[in-house]
Amino acid sequence: MKKNEFRAESGIESRTQPRIEPYKHPAAGWGALKYVAVNLFKEKVAGGNYRTLLKQNQPDGFDCPGCAWPDREHASTFEFCENGVKAVAAEATSKRATPALFEEHSVAELMTQSDFELEQHGRLTDPLVYDAARDRYVPIGWNDAFELIAQHLKRLDDPNRAAFYTSGRASNEAAFLYQLFVRMYGTNNFPDCSNMCHEATSRGLPHTVGVGKGTVTLDDFEHADTLLIFGQNPATNHPRMLGELRECAKRGATIVSINPLKERGLERFASPQHPVEMLTMGSTRISSLFIRPKVGGDFALIKGVAKRVLELDDEALASGVERVLDVEFIAEHTVGFEAFADDLRTERWDTIVAEAGVPLDDVLKLADIYAKGRAVISTWGMGLTQHKNSLATVQLLSNLMMMRGNIGRRGAGLCPVRGHSNVQGDRTVGIEEQPTQAFLDKLGAAYDFEPPREHGLDVVNTIQAMRDGRVKVFIGLGGNFSIATPDTPRTWDAMRACDLTVHVTTKLNRSHLVHGRDALILPTLGRTEIDLQNGVAQGVSVEDSMSMVHISYGMNTPASDNLLSEIAIVAHIAHATLGSNKVDWLAHAADYALIRDGIAKVIDGFENYNERLKKPGGFHLGVASRDRVWKTPSGKAQFIAHAIALDTPIHQAREQYGERLMTLMTTRSHDQYNTTIYGLDDRYRGVYGQRRVLFANPQDLAMLGFTAGERVDITSVWADGVERRVDSFLLVEYDIPRGCLGAYYPETNPLVPLSSVADGAGTPTSKSIPVLLTASAVDAVAA
Repeated sequence: MKKNEFRAESGIESRTQPRIEPYKHPAAGWGALKYVAVNLFKEKVAGGNYRTLLKQNQPDGFDCPGCAWPDREHASTFEFCENGVKAVAAEATSKRATPALFEEHSVAELMTQSDFELEQHGRLTDPLVYDAARDRYVPIGWNDAFELIAQHLKRLDDPNRAAFYTSGRASNEAAFLYQLFVRMYGTNNFPDCSNMCHEATSRGLPHTVGVGKGTVTLDDFEHADTLLIFGQNPATNHPRMLGELRECAKRGATIVSINPLKERGLERFASPQHPVEMLTMGSTRISSLFIRPKVGGDFALIKGVAKRVLELDDEALASGVERVLDVEFIAEHTVGFEAFADDLRTERWDTIVAEAGVPLDDVLKLADIYAKGRAVISTWGMGLTQHKNSLATVQLLSNLMMMRGNIGRRGAGLCPVRGHSNVQGDRTVGIEEQPTQAFLDKLGAAYDFEPPREHGLDVVNTIQAMRDGRVKVFIGLGGNFSIATPDTPRTWDAMRACDLTVHVTTKLNRSHLVHGRDALILPTLGRTEIDLQNGVAQGVSVEDSMSMVHISYGMNTPASDNLLSEIAIVAHIAHATLGSNKVDWLAHAADYALIRDGIAKVIDGFENYNERLKKPGGFHLGVASRDRVWKTPSGKAQFIAHAIALDTPIHQAREQYGERLMTLMTTRSHDQYNTTIYGLDDRYRGVYGQRRVLFANPQDLAMLGFTAGERVDITSVWADGVERRVDSFLLVEYDIPRGCLGAYYPETNPLVPLSSVADGAGTPTSKSIPVLLTASAVDAVAA
């Protein structure tokens, strides 16, 4: 089948011509409603399934399979957003990727299709096994698939030679059963999506406030007078957050956006849930101020704010007026403040300004806003967490909030906003390559076995272990591992070196085509679908970014009669591998309440789990630091001092290449969620019908001798002798700080070295890549 024939058959929009056209409208509004309709049509969602949207994020419905933004206790009629509709439409699509697709196309042929095109084949219907002789996936019976997995796992001479990946879409029940099986098998090799996004939060906050989670709930947004938004693009990544920000702005709260890019959703927002705003073509201004640090400049900026807050307190003390520091909170609840204050006093302002990339006036202005706030929420996304110094940055932000007692106070606190819908819940119930001994003790006691005690492999270490031949079996519970990860060619080499790769999934993606010697694709139910076990509808639960746990029931008829739930797939793999002497795996697959009973025995905060889920909207799991209980070695919140690093790989590269050296940040387009590409537009940034674009400051283009509309190749600079390059990116003039570039992932993931990770967190540094640009030799049409 020719490429244009594929596009017509799959229903891909062909009317959007590649162009760059500035977007002048507010975020959401009529544009969002238009794209809701477009996506429902494009995915050929049956009319009867439209009712699903009315149950999305409702107490008696299902949780959005997209982002982890929490739901209001009393949800409105339309509790969904444009990108939530895209996620639901992609799952509720009437398109089907049946065995006939794989009979018609070899794996090599499918590899030539784009990630967008692979997505458009629709829902997988049957389990498939790779046939090397024909280079095709062919049907396999479920029991035969489970037996193949068990054979490979039993054949390994060491359980640590297998790795078990988890996507943030897995439910609490599936994740808990998965980790129980894997630990009974004998390893803690749990690479997961948290390793690639908010790991700096998960690893950094326990050392400052004792818990690697946020301290706020939605109620706090109603009482905050100041919000500092670091490294986020809510309009694309968690659009329902804009509804909360709109209400904050309407009542006069000060909202500051701190981001190299001036994202449209943080400028103006037109709420589809407010008819007057829609009918009058009105909008609400969201941010009161934009602070634009250079890529990677957040650490220095936050340190500058903290230094100025200390100076303002010195002035207040000298003048005999109200202190700026919350001295009572610091004295009663913290340790380490004096050392932190000494570090701030010795930091030079010229260093802060140079490393932050913002004028001193902006630092002082931000400090003044923070110092005047009585109830401040600091919220952040991956703009803070995908840098070499990201763990230190999260800890420094925590320090700043502690200086004025903005933790454990109504309307104030730390608010990391997670990406995938249950990435936080998966970690809570045990998807953790570095489990605590206390957790392992309780798990072993509850299920009468001795868990492995050695820490396992995270994402980057798993890739390295597969490349080295130390890991031979890879099982992925959801996700698109080969595309989400860094250093793409080397990741692909690693996966192809495996004896077996297994992917539990709803739709075809690139990772299924980058396979081991043996390979399985196991299709599963989506969250929108009815999950009947022995005739009884089962619900699954998730934990959102604010530690609310709630249950979710699907409503749509499954895409195929030959689908199994994630829980059933995990249970059958465990049964085939371990038997059922200690755990009746199949009984757990038949009644998910049994899994929740197990969670309640092992995980603090889940007592009476099944009963508490009956409350509409679920329950708050509890976060100790929200209650000013500090689970740190000292029993108090801990100030931690960090110096501004001046010898990073970017500094070293700039010494060698001078002003030619640019720093690239990867980002999502508006038509994608993580690695799932819904379309080829990014309308808020004015990009249509294309993805290989590079956002650059006009002055940098002139300095480098390029003009907008030219194509360039991008090469990352890393001292390991490996060439990392992506070709033929269209230059787009954009309002971005000098020396900085922006481009979409996964197209630019090949530029991120495996060895370039966050100190202490292991997260790939996808937001700070030193690169050089050269004129492209690749034909633009071919690209």
